[in-house]
Amino acid sequence: MNATRSSNELVLLRGMTMGGSTVLSCGNIARAEHGLKEIGLDLTPEFEEIEESIGIREFPREKWRPITKKMFEVAEELGLKPKIVNKAIDPEKCICCGLCELGCANGVKWDSRNFLDDAIRGGAILHTSSPVEKLIVENGTVKGVKLKSRFKSKTLKADIVVLAAGGIGTAQILKASGLPAKDNLWVDIVLTLGGVLKGANQLKEPPMAWYTKHEDYILSPYFDILSHWFHKPWRNVPITDRVGMMVKLADIEKGTVFADGKVEKIIKREDHLRLDKAISEAAKIMESAGVSGPYVKGMYNGGHLGGTVPLKAEDVDSMKPSWLPRRLWVADLSLAPRSQGLPTILLAAALALKVSRKNNRTLERKINILLDDQKKFVRVNSFKFI
Repeated sequence: MNATRSSNELVLLRGMTMGGSTVLSCGNIARAEHGLKEIGLDLTPEFEEIEESIGIREFPREKWRPITKKMFEVAEELGLKPKIVNKAIDPEKCICCGLCELGCANGVKWDSRNFLDDAIRGGAILHTSSPVEKLIVENGTVKGVKLKSRFKSKTLKADIVVLAAGGIGTAQILKASGLPAKDNLWVDIVLTLGGVLKGANQLKEPPMAWYTKHEDYILSPYFDILSHWFHKPWRNVPITDRVGMMVKLADIEKGTVFADGKVEKIIKREDHLRLDKAISEAAKIMESAGVSGPYVKGMYNGGHLGGTVPLKAEDVDSMKPSWLPRRLWVADLSLAPRSQGLPTILLAAALALKVSRKNNRTLERKINILLDDQKKFVRVNSFKFI
């Protein structure tokens, strides 16, 4: 888990490991598509295919903690129409340790290493501990990447390069290569309100069993592990008695990533106002469910990082922003122009699937042209993934 402080009050989190942030996620699957219709992008086929592929289901209510059930009932009574979250977790094998964000020790939560295993079985070559420093660009065409491996630089040539390092990593590599990235970083700001209920043991279940959807945020029961580690006011209550209700906000798309990896992202006044409104709603649910004060706010953080290579309407047909060099593609949340305020695993996977299919068709056309021009047999032996 990599933590980057983008301002005095905001910490950004990402998974720096095989499988990326899916390894450290809560396993929540939702169709986040804010801002896609405006540019004419429909990911419904990709959403459906991925949902079926990874296998999603609701986490059974009988395994919820009593306070989670009670807050769900209160949300219903308040007319907030709570929905049970679909999860990529096997509920029969889950031991309800509540530590999904540390990586599932029992292997009952899906993460994207499943796809990686498939690629390797298909002939892909995986380089680990080999961070990409920059792209190799010649005459407006990307020819490969320069990476650092075992304390020395190494060059890998490639016919096509696909960046999928997330809203921060992708932008950092682009700028380190002398290429632009947009200052439109969004992070889905998270703020958790903490209350007290003796013996609640909220940690003893997967986070975010249900949520209520509002115009630009969701509310969901959530024990804030990050705040428990690093936020002193949160730790003033025993872990067994702490209850949390999370706000996940679709923030204003304004933030900058620099070539050295530093990030400048502040919480705008408008975001603070919307967070305050959402926190008031969270307090109402908690109080009505019997959770008492003193109420405390956790750490402001963001773990959904996107928007730095945003698609426009004219880019949707190719799934590639027009200003990117030839033979370079991006396949992560960087492409999503708007903040979501929802779980984004499915969105990231759907964007990548859409890009890969466009990429495959481009390769097929090039191979067909080569066949037509040279009138001879061409065989593609393997692809190399980084």
